[in-house]
Amino acid sequence: MNYFISFVLSVVLTALSYFLGSQLLNSDIAIWQAFIIGFSVVSLGALTEALGAPIWLIVLIPFPVGMLLLYLFLNQPFLTWLLTYVTILALYTVIHLIMSYFFQFHSLIPAWRLS
Repeated sequence: MNYFISFVLSVVLTALSYFLGSQLLNSDIAIWQAFIIGFSVVSLGALTEALGAPIWLIVLIPFPVGMLLLYLFLNQPFLTWLLTYVTILALYTVIHLIMSYFFQFHSLIPAWRLS
């Protein structure tokens, strides 16, 4: 799979986890907001990788950006944001497990390969 397709697929799947996670808890971020978060998080991870950072940093760096953007878009109390973010991380992990195991797609969490 070429890099551009992997990048777009990563953005879509990341945005999907943010959108569905917020929908599950009625925190309702808009789909365009989920795509902004997905694009920002994946782009920052890709940039960190391009700069030659170690894999743990590539995985770690995007987290604060996703957390901050979710907090700003939700405009909800801290506990609602925290519960929403934990739900999103759970969904993100399930999506990663499925994509990694069945499709050998590891761009969501590069350091965590299942195949």
